[in-house]
Amino acid sequence: MNKQALLHIPDSSLCFATGKNEVTIRLRAAEEDRGIKVFLVYGPKYEYQIRQYEAQMQPEYRDGVFQYFEKKLTLSDVRLAYVFRIEEDGKSYFFSEDGLTDGYSFTESFYNFFQIPYINENDRVKTVDWMRNAVFYQIFVDRFYHGDHEKDTSYINMNWGERPTPKSFAGGDIRGIIEKLDHIKGLGVNAIYLTPVFKSVSNHKYDISDYKQIDPMFGSEKDLKELVEKAHRIGIRVVLDAVFNHCSMYLSQFQDVMKKGRESEYYDWFIIDGDRPDPAQINYECFAACNYMPKLNTAVPAVQDFLIDVGTYWIREADIDGWRLDVSDEVSHDFWRMFRRAVKEEKSDAVIIGESWHDASDYLRGDQFDSIMNYAFTKACLDYFAHDRFDEKQMSDKLNGILMRNMTPVNDMMLNLLDSHDTHRFFTEVDRDKKKLLTALALEAFFPGAMCIYYGTEICLEGGYDPDSRRCFNWDEDFWDFEFMSHMKKILALKEDRAIQYGDTRIYTENGALVVERSIPEEKITLKIKDKDSFSIYKEAKNEEENSVVNTGMHNARYSYGVQ
Repeated sequence: MNKQALLHIPDSSLCFATGKNEVTIRLRAAEEDRGIKVFLVYGPKYEYQIRQYEAQMQPEYRDGVFQYFEKKLTLSDVRLAYVFRIEEDGKSYFFSEDGLTDGYSFTESFYNFFQIPYINENDRVKTVDWMRNAVFYQIFVDRFYHGDHEKDTSYINMNWGERPTPKSFAGGDIRGIIEKLDHIKGLGVNAIYLTPVFKSVSNHKYDISDYKQIDPMFGSEKDLKELVEKAHRIGIRVVLDAVFNHCSMYLSQFQDVMKKGRESEYYDWFIIDGDRPDPAQINYECFAACNYMPKLNTAVPAVQDFLIDVGTYWIREADIDGWRLDVSDEVSHDFWRMFRRAVKEEKSDAVIIGESWHDASDYLRGDQFDSIMNYAFTKACLDYFAHDRFDEKQMSDKLNGILMRNMTPVNDMMLNLLDSHDTHRFFTEVDRDKKKLLTALALEAFFPGAMCIYYGTEICLEGGYDPDSRRCFNWDEDFWDFEFMSHMKKILALKEDRAIQYGDTRIYTENGALVVERSIPEEKITLKIKDKDSFSIYKEAKNEEENSVVNTGMHNARYSYGVQ
């Protein structure tokens, strides 16, 4: 047995509450130790010395290096003590806070058992329930649709459909989104995520100069309220982009510091090396190396109050449904804890989604973000579908590893995506292979969490890296592939399946196929992917009459959708 591979940490992704009296416990072991058996020896904390129960754990996840044994318990006493008993070649070992030992003294176990001291309800990570079946539609506002023809259009410097440059303005606006809500709803979308809409000189609006004014290029506060109201009326939530790591150099507070230097009351709002900011020398912290985006000092109480007020203002005024947090991992944990409390007090089911491209488990413990944009899933899909770096076993391992980063309640809220305004278009990356795109979408639908579809995916919009990934939506239906769109709609509809929303997840390979199972007691639905451009879906229910093979129907592919 590989002793060094054994790992268990209470109050982590290896041990967490999933309900008021429900817990999930995991033990990590080496994947090559396939012959071991693992048992959870558990009991009430204050009776553990005299009374224990034992339950076998199963290896539910394998990531190519480790296997993860798991057991779910429903407790009558939410103060739990436990150790692990491991059988290998007929011999038993015990794993506790003392590590791996040949024997274990239960009479002295209060010194070294693992424990859940108490499940405090206000500490438990809770899933924003609507995220389980959320299908987001991300819109880069300037490139979606120009709906307001009464606004000042003098800023527009490109024809609709031209290849964009970093300085291009096409004219898309909030009114355009309102006019296309029926199209968005018709895809099966139930949530919209907008890139920033606040006052800014750029086309992307990630350099905000006024956080409480909708940029006139995009419309007005009245337009935003109308969008949210009409979206809510048809069952679509709206999430906005919060840019709190940095701002525009034209923010009034930064301009005040530019003029007054240290004498400005806002001097400590920014992190400046010297008496006053010098954009030429960039003697202040900023986003990347962009001198026009100075970094906000979120350790300063006045900055905290300012940004938290923005976060709650738009929930109160426009009834938005949450925030996506730009460059969230460069902002302090302390600030995000305060931000979360304020947002959740304003609207308890408002979602908070961080932009983090890496393992963000420290932000995902229930006190900061609900989830993050799951770029680890994006990269895995690129490696498997586009770049042929992964075979089915390697893809299975990678997806299992991604799931093991976080607790299940967090995984159920992750924002899974194939592409965004910050990446190459996935359709271009798979060399315009529509079958691969549909197969990747099916995998995204089955993976725990929300789906996020980048605008234009339904018409196979192409694009390279920024700014090419931000092309205009082509509204000429003569160029649309309606067959593809029909298949995509059927895939998005999978998120309505209760097993996909609430089910346990198993990912493995079988006969050369990548298999993803989602199961609840009354149903199991299974996705099988082979050759990366075709898939089959099988549904099994306790009522055998409901069992079906779900196959899609695109020409020459081995799938169709529907109960046969």
